[in-house]
Amino acid sequence: MDWTLWVEWVIKSTIMVLILLTGFAYLTLYERRALARIQTRIGPNRAGPQGLLQPIADAVKLIFKEELTPAAADKVLFVIAPIMTVVPAMILAAVIPLGTQFTLPILNRTVTLHVASINVGILYLLAIASISVYGIVLAGWASSNKYALLGGIRSTAQMISYELTLGLCFVVAILLGNSMNLVDIVEAQKGMWFAVLQPVGALVFMVATLAEVNRAPFDMPEAEQELAAGYHSEYSGMKFALFFMAEYEKMIVISLIAATLFFGGYREFWFLKDTFLSVDRNWWLGPFYLLGKLVVLLFLMIWIRATWPRIRYDRLMMLGWKVLLPLSIAVVVLTAAGILLADQFGSIYLWTVPVLSIFAALVAVVLVNSSLRRRVAHA
Repeated sequence: MDWTLWVEWVIKSTIMVLILLTGFAYLTLYERRALARIQTRIGPNRAGPQGLLQPIADAVKLIFKEELTPAAADKVLFVIAPIMTVVPAMILAAVIPLGTQFTLPILNRTVTLHVASINVGILYLLAIASISVYGIVLAGWASSNKYALLGGIRSTAQMISYELTLGLCFVVAILLGNSMNLVDIVEAQKGMWFAVLQPVGALVFMVATLAEVNRAPFDMPEAEQELAAGYHSEYSGMKFALFFMAEYEKMIVISLIAATLFFGGYREFWFLKDTFLSVDRNWWLGPFYLLGKLVVLLFLMIWIRATWPRIRYDRLMMLGWKVLLPLSIAVVVLTAAGILLADQFGSIYLWTVPVLSIFAALVAVVLVNSSLRRRVAHA
C-alpha cells in the first residue's frame, strides 16, 4: 500500500478530531447563547468578547476540579465507562463526507473530503452508535449508586427501543439512494433532497435521534428531579467532562448524519445544481453547505430543549414502540412501493411516496389523539 495514503489518513483523522473537539466546545456556547435569547436572558458574555472564551474557562474549571471515586465503586469500570461513551461518538464521523474532492496541484493527487468511504457506511454507523449505550450502563453499574443504576437501566431501554426506529429510517435512505455508501447517498440527492421525497422519514429520524442522544424532551437517563443526575451522579472532574463531551459530540455527529441522509449533505439546494453555486463547479462550497445545515439542525435541537417539557417515561416508551416503530415500518413499505411504481410506470409516481407517507402520519396522529382522549375519559 502507498505510504502517502497512510499519511493522508492520519492528517484527515487529526483534522476530524480537532473539528469535533472545537465543535463540542463552541456548541456549548452556541446552546447557552441560543437558550438565553429564546428565554430573554443574556447568556455568557464575560469571558472574552461576547463570551467567546467561555468554553476555555469551562475546560480549565473541569480540568482542575477534584475527581472523587466512590469507595464501593468498581474502579476499572468506573474509569472505562466515560471513555466507552465518548470514543464511539468521535469515530462515527469517519465515514461522513464533508465535501467532494479536489486535486493537490503540487503532487497531482486527488484528495477526498472524508476519512473513509466504505460500501457499508450505514452498517458502520449503526454498529458504532449501538456501542455508546454500554458506557452509560457501565457508568450506572460501576458507581454503586441506586440512582445512577436506574439512570443506566433507563438509558438501555430507551436507546434500544429507539434504535429500531432509527435503523428503519436508515433503510429509507438506503432505498432512495440505492446504496449503503454515504457518498452515493449524497450524490443521489443531486436532483432532490430525500427530506422532500420522504418528509415523514426525515421527521421520524430527527425524533429518534433526540431519544438516542438523550436530549430533551427525552433526557430520561439523567432526569435530575428523580434520579439526582442519573448515570453520572458520582462522576466529577474530567470523567464528568467526558460524558458532557460525548453528548455534544453526538449532537454534532447525529446532525451531520441527518444532513447527509435527508438534506443533501455537502450538496447545494437541488435547484442550484447547474449554477455557479454548485459543488460540481466549486468543490470548496461543499463544507460550507454542510456547516450551514449543521448549524440549523443543532439550533432545532436547542429550540426543542428550550420549549418542550420532559415527558413521562411510560409515554416515552409508548411513543417509541406504539407510534414511531409502526410508523417507520409503514414509511419503509410506502417508500419501497413508490420506488417500484416509479421503475415500472415512470418517475412521476415517485411522488406517491411523500403523499402516502404524510397520509400515514396523519392517521397515526389521529389514532394517538383518540387514544389519549379515551384515557382522559376513563380517568
